[in-house]
Amino acid sequence: MKIYIYTGFLNMIRKSGIYRAIRHQMAALKLQGIPYTTKAGEPYDIIHINTIFPDAYLAGKKAKMAGKKVIYYGHSTMEDFKNSFKGSTWFAPFFKKWIKVCYRLGDIIITPTEYSRQLLLSYGLKNPIYSLTNGIDLRIYKKDLQKGREFRRKYGLKPEDKVIISVGHYIERKGILDFVKMAERFPEYKFLWFGYTNLSLVPGKIRRALKQSYDNLQFPGYVEKEELISAYSGSDLFLFMTNEETEGIVMLEAMAMKIPILVRDIPIYEKWLPADEIVYKAKDLEGFSGALQEILEGRRPDLTENAYRLVQDHRIEIVGERLSQLYQQLEAEDVQPESGGNAQ
Repeated sequence: MKIYIYTGFLNMIRKSGIYRAIRHQMAALKLQGIPYTTKAGEPYDIIHINTIFPDAYLAGKKAKMAGKKVIYYGHSTMEDFKNSFKGSTWFAPFFKKWIKVCYRLGDIIITPTEYSRQLLLSYGLKNPIYSLTNGIDLRIYKKDLQKGREFRRKYGLKPEDKVIISVGHYIERKGILDFVKMAERFPEYKFLWFGYTNLSLVPGKIRRALKQSYDNLQFPGYVEKEELISAYSGSDLFLFMTNEETEGIVMLEAMAMKIPILVRDIPIYEKWLPADEIVYKAKDLEGFSGALQEILEGRRPDLTENAYRLVQDHRIEIVGERLSQLYQQLEAEDVQPESGGNAQ
């Protein structure tokens, strides 16, 4: 059995979570000793498709015509497409129709969480849908205090500074506008947002927010994982003010790095990450403000070990094992017509 991980237009998503998910799939298969290729033209039995670009759809159609099995990853939903790029909210219903066309190519659909699985089921998709985490490589994402000190030196941060970071595209859905407001509210703390989006794709209010000249706010842009690990290692809080996610790989990274987490209280994290047990949550700016101060000043219990124990269930070794099981089901054509299964 050989897997074809389709990587068309990979450079277009290199700064996204989907790119990291693809890398995780490769690592998971390698750990399981399952051969895979990313090259068109090589023989294969099952294709992984992770994007919804037209080329990916055509790759899926070609695979079906050749009698190959197709696994379509449901990374995207209408809900998390809204409030992202210019015109995305208006275009969201059409986007929903398109992703349904793509996902229907899958002999099975894999989506990161039970929350996103339920969303896809609500779209009327009849394919078997399984929830399987994107995973995290705990061999790589480990706190390194020396790297943390290097991170602080690089960004002009003092040892005594309280440092808050977030990671994501420059899009409203990710909570970047509220992140800027928090920096304005707390000039005594340092705020850094890692990630990048072409500014021609985002609304004017995002571009204006990025131009705010607060002494305590930095936008370093996109950085490679080594530098991001340094940032996690040298920070005091991961502030994730996102309004919608299908999982959030950066959440897994922060949990693995044993950094305190304050996240928006949204449905996806309701059952998966219990408030005040695994992470801290808030609903609005007032709630974030109060929680942020209490966490940074040591007035709330440290939950990082609880989060780390949970994230161990998302390590890529487990992802590889579950993928192997799904391949065997596909080969035996033993997949369920609609109910799918929870592989989280």
